[in-house]
Amino acid sequence: MTDELPEKLGLIAGNGDLPVLIARQCRERGISCVIAAIREEADPALAEYAEQIQWLGIGQLGGLMRFFRRCGVTGAMMAGKVLQVRIFGKDHPDLRMFRMLARLPKRNADSLLVGIADELAREGITLLDSTLLIRHLVPPCGLLTRRPPDPRERKDIDFGLPIAREIARMDIGQTIVVCHQAVAAVEGLEGTDAAIERAATLAKGQKLTVVKVSKPDQDLRFDVPVMGRRTIEVLRACRATAMVMDAGRSLILEKETVLAEADRAGLTIVAVEPPALELGGIC
Repeated sequence: MTDELPEKLGLIAGNGDLPVLIARQCRERGISCVIAAIREEADPALAEYAEQIQWLGIGQLGGLMRFFRRCGVTGAMMAGKVLQVRIFGKDHPDLRMFRMLARLPKRNADSLLVGIADELAREGITLLDSTLLIRHLVPPCGLLTRRPPDPRERKDIDFGLPIAREIARMDIGQTIVVCHQAVAAVEGLEGTDAAIERAATLAKGQKLTVVKVSKPDQDLRFDVPVMGRRTIEVLRACRATAMVMDAGRSLILEKETVLAEADRAGLTIVAVEPPALELGGIC
């Protein structure tokens, strides 16, 4: 990986607010943005920020490469999620994607993303750290809200962190939901918000703590753990009073606004050191 930004950036855009945020940062910094937008996933608002945009199915790897090559892209970013059920089910791969899938050692999302990065490299396109333009949204270690965790929440965090780390290491998910030192839900294909909602159904009105961590070998080129306004809405609706995430390896979209909303809701949000740097739990 490199920290050097190109004059023209290729953006592979999935769903959520992150691709739009990166495209907006490109405009503010005078970087031309060429967007390969995943059909039925990416936000149509991306077109406003694109020098050129092409809508592609998730399986159209050959089309993606031809588009970037035609536009003279030498550096690219991935941003936004694509449902894994689409990656390995709904969308039919083109010939280049089919050949790449056949070479994968495993058919999980990480292997797929690394495979796409390798295919980009074969075309002379470097896949960049997806946080390069938005480092100001990466949380530092420590308490991020006004209210610190209470004794119940601290116990849930201490209980949940090693479990979440192990789930992430096994590439099952990156979020667990804890209720009085019991695991109420583990994130699967449905994503973080749906896992919290499922935990709320099972917990029947009990207060919840959400633990969202990075993977031990987290590759910042893709799939960085993210929270935003929608996360706060889900936490409030599901009686989740605390959330912990990794410092340095996560993103808080609209960071100031989100943390202000968390304060108004009386939530506590804490960023902890990830495993390679861990100094003993909450900073």
